[in-house]
Amino acid sequence: MARKKILFLVAHRPGRSPGQRFRFEQYLDYLKTNGFQYDISYLISEADDAAFYAPGRLLAKTRIVLKSIRQRFRDLKMAKNYDLVFIYREAHMLWFSWFENRLQRLGARIILDFDDSIWLNDTSDGNRQLAWLKRPSKTADILRLSSMALVGNEYLASYARRYNTNVHVVPTTIDTDYYIPGSQQTKNTVCIGWTGSSTTLKHLQHALPVLKAIREKYGEKVSFRVISNKPLETVLPGLENVKWSRETEVSDLYPIDIGIMPLPDDEWSRGKCGFKGLQYMSLEIPAVMSPVGVNTEIITDGVNGFLAGTEEEWVKKLSALIESPALREKLGKAGRQTVMERYSFESQKERYLQLFNRVCES
Repeated sequence: MARKKILFLVAHRPGRSPGQRFRFEQYLDYLKTNGFQYDISYLISEADDAAFYAPGRLLAKTRIVLKSIRQRFRDLKMAKNYDLVFIYREAHMLWFSWFENRLQRLGARIILDFDDSIWLNDTSDGNRQLAWLKRPSKTADILRLSSMALVGNEYLASYARRYNTNVHVVPTTIDTDYYIPGSQQTKNTVCIGWTGSSTTLKHLQHALPVLKAIREKYGEKVSFRVISNKPLETVLPGLENVKWSRETEVSDLYPIDIGIMPLPDDEWSRGKCGFKGLQYMSLEIPAVMSPVGVNTEIITDGVNGFLAGTEEEWVKKLSALIESPALREKLGKAGRQTVMERYSFESQKERYLQLFNRVCES
């Protein structure tokens, strides 16, 4: 039997983007062992990364964009050789949906996958002046052109269903064979931790009054660990900034005793897929999360983690965990069980495969 062929159209090289890694890259080997073969066409090379996300560098960015347009034209020529074209977020970073339109006219079966409220404006700090070259509303156009849409939560699905009738919620998943809980260590301090990209450090900034209140309450009994590609620049006694690394992304989480995911209650945050919380939970680290969007589906308050809205709730629930190792262990183990049952690669792989087969057979 001939193997079905998938063309993945993405922005970044494999392994570079957390979104790509956890939305589809972790399924590639499974797809391959179940009758699929694939090619990945990406636009931003490792050499391009620094220039593309830095302020200024207009000449270099122009070169990258022109190169990416040429790449997508090559992809159009090859599209007829594939049973399925999978687009993560958009085929190209500029305002148009011309490539998606052309693919559809060529008869391509398109799956659009996204895990953020990408129909809203959200430009990286280094490209704020070029935001006019983006058109987030094109997401609606791409949805209309797609055979199927895969989204990370029900909030995103409610948007997608306005423009496409074949929408499926597939949560962003954790490979629990990779995210394995670390061994328990006896320590004199309780470490409260956060991990995420520099674009979401602003959410942690909003939680600083809580963290400072906790430090004032417990003193040196509490420390803080922030793992990101950029440091959290603030005065907070007991703070350790750790530069994120793919090689140590799991082991860097091990010293954390309590993981936090503060979020504002806005339209962008409601589209988030709770991934920070899932990372903590998969390692049996009890999570405290804002009751925003999918977080309220992931967490049953007091059972497998805590939800905290107000500063008072944050201080109260962090305090309960700081003061009780038994509670930390209980919520941590329940959290990992939740991930295993609903948000793991193992729990979703069969459904993922079925959805791909369904599109190919349509």
